[in-house]
Formats: sequence, structure tokens, C-alpha cells
Amino acid sequence: MTELKTFKNITCTFCGALCDNIEVKVENNEIVELKNACAISRKKYDHALDDRTFPMINGNKVSYQEVIEKAAQILKDSKNPLIYGLSSTTAEAQKNAVKLAELTGANIDSTSSVCHGPGTMAKQLVGMITATLGEIKNRSDLMVFWGANPVEAHPNHSKRYTMLSEGLFKKNRSDREVIVFDVRKTPTAKMADQFIRVEPGKDFELLMALRLMIQGKKPESKDGKIAGLEIEEIGEIAEKLKNANYGSIFYGMGLTMTGAKYMNTWAAMSLIRNLNNDHERRFVMMPMRGHGNVAGSEITMAWQTGYPFAVNFSKAYPRYNPGEYTAVDLLANKEVDAAFIIASDPAGNLPKKAAAHLKDIPTIILDPHWNFTSDFADVIIPSALKGITASGTVYRMDHVPLHLRSFLEDEWPDDAAAVAEIGELIENA
Repeated sequence: MTELKTFKNITCTFCGALCDNIEVKVENNEIVELKNACAISRKKYDHALDDRTFPMINGNKVSYQEVIEKAAQILKDSKNPLIYGLSSTTAEAQKNAVKLAELTGANIDSTSSVCHGPGTMAKQLVGMITATLGEIKNRSDLMVFWGANPVEAHPNHSKRYTMLSEGLFKKNRSDREVIVFDVRKTPTAKMADQFIRVEPGKDFELLMALRLMIQGKKPESKDGKIAGLEIEEIGEIAEKLKNANYGSIFYGMGLTMTGAKYMNTWAAMSLIRNLNNDHERRFVMMPMRGHGNVAGSEITMAWQTGYPFAVNFSKAYPRYNPGEYTAVDLLANKEVDAAFIIASDPAGNLPKKAAAHLKDIPTIILDPHWNFTSDFADVIIPSALKGITASGTVYRMDHVPLHLRSFLEDEWPDDAAAVAEIGELIENA
């Protein structure tokens, strides 16, 4: 591209909000102007072509075909491999990864298992009433953020979909009441009408107390407090929830990964169910997903296997068991003998004990950028940048699928093509 070109309605893949209103101007295969990007995504675009990976085997530069063949050989020879990551790639690559896991009898898991996985487990127990972000923007008069801080983690979320958005029936901030539940006063809490400071690890107790009060019962406590709140204060919160016409609860890892873990989210989903018993009122909830396509990783894996993450193919059919087939447990227990990391950095994000095992086994990484895992990986496979140099499908946090359009050129194939080629070599061996 030598002439100046403008690309509108580009989807940013940094976080689960997947803002699809980015405008990019490109000249000589470089971004020269960017509009509508938040501070975080602007950095993503500014440095998109920096620190790119290239084909390597054991620290030596080789051809692209050589790394594909080496990866196929490692997975073919492995007795119990792990395929992990997936949340920062496209649905097409995720689908091919599931096929590869079936071919090799592998365990396949996404980063969901270390963030919102407990919430997904709760959904399997009680179900979750949800909606699109558009419906919430247009109708919700009470917005609750529980253990979530979108102002810092999803900077454009408030402006596009919630507190500050311009909806059809709810025009602006004055049409909405906002409550934040958290252990500390976050920037999101500072924007709220009411901040509820929850005693750390006591979310479950507070949610169950709210459930009781909504059902007309009074919880008991020896000191008159639950989760650091007076019983009367909890009663006032319950009344606010009951008086809403359309309430929405957005929850983050402050709920899914603390205290009772998946039982926290189970309690929140049960609270939503109780609130919806009154047909004059509607309540919905939604996880504040972090990675750009982490929602898609669960959707695609469930579509392909029946399960959202932590799937094992060693018996030639999918088996599901969080705590056994999740990446952290498999690595910490040294149960896998090879790993294929796709668009993730477990060395930088997983517990030390789990990440350490990656150094003891053949590790393959497929990623467009260098990270902590690629520093010691045996095989490095470069790839195109999704939403920048590669197209594909991703799912927003409300499960709405969006198409990615590429606007720059790349010398490397995308993740979907790389995973498919590895699978074909194994299948035809």
C-alpha cells in the first residue's frame, strides 16, 4: 500500500468489549492515524508491528515450513500433550485447535480456566439470564459492577455500552443509577452513585443475604454485620434492586476468583433468578471478559466438544473436568509431556509451579509477538495479527459474533492456517 487509505469500523481485539468503531489511516503498510481507540488499544496499534516473532527451533532461525513440521512431530510423538491459550485468536483457529486436540489425544484448555471459568461452571449449575450490550445500553436503569473495574480494564465500555452511553430509552448518566461492589474504591467506584465496600472473601455471604432479603426474609448475624455491612444497609440495597425496572449486573474476576470462586457466581446468578420472579422487573448479568476472544474460546469449544474448557481427548472422545484437565493442574502436576501454546503467555501469567514445567517439556508457541514463554520455547511459530493483518471471527463479551478485517499486509499466515497445517501433517503421516 503506497497510497493513503482509510479503514472504518475496524474492531479492536484488545479486550472483550471488542469496540468496532475504530478508524485507521494506512500509508506504506503503516498506521499513520488512529481514531476512537482507547489509551490501551492505541498502544496496541502503535506497537502492532514491533517485537515480531520469526521461525525458530531451539534458538536457531529456520524456515517457516521447518517449524510447522517440527511442531507436528512433537505433538505426534507426545503421549499426553496440552494445547493451551486460544483466547486471543480467532474462532477459526480455535476450531482447528479442537480438531488438532482430537487428532493427538490432547488436553485442550483456554485462559478462561484462570479467569472467568468459575463463572462458566456456575452457569452450568443454575443458568444465566443475559442480554446484548445494546439492550442494556437502551433499557437498563440500574447498573451494578461487582468485582469489576471497567474504567481501567475496559476503558471504552462505560462510554459505549453502560454508564455514559447514549441509549434509546436511557439517554445519559442521569437516567441510570450505578452501584459498585468491591473490596477497594476503584476508579469505577468513584463514578458510581453508591460504592459498597465488601469484606474480602465475603462476596458469597453478601449475595446470599441479598437473596434472603429479596424473598422477604432477614439473615442472621451474631454482630449484626455480614461481609462488613450492617444488616439494615443490606436491606436498603435489596430494596434498590427490587425497585429497578431493568437491572444489569456486570461481574469481574473480583467475584469469580476470590473466596468461594464458582459458588460466588452461582449465588449471583441465583440472585438474578430471584429478582426475575417478579414479572414487572427484569434483571440480566454479564461477565466482564478480558481477552478479545475469550468468550469465543468457550463458545467454539462448546460447539465442537460440548464443553467450554478443560477438555481431554485421551480416550478419543471429549471429557470435561476442571481441576484435572485445566492447564494449571496438568502443568503443576507434571502430567503433560508436550505443550502447544496458541496466542498466550503462560510463563508470564500462570503460577510459578505450573509455568516451570513448560521448561522441562517440548514447548511450541504460536504468537505474533515475543513474550516470556517464547524466550524459552523449543519451537516458535510466527503468525499474522488478528484484526490487523489477519481477518476472522471473534465473539464480544455478550456473545455477539463480529468479523475482523485486516488492513495491513503480513509475511506470515494466520493462526488458523498454521494450526490447520500442523493437523494435516499429523493426519496424513
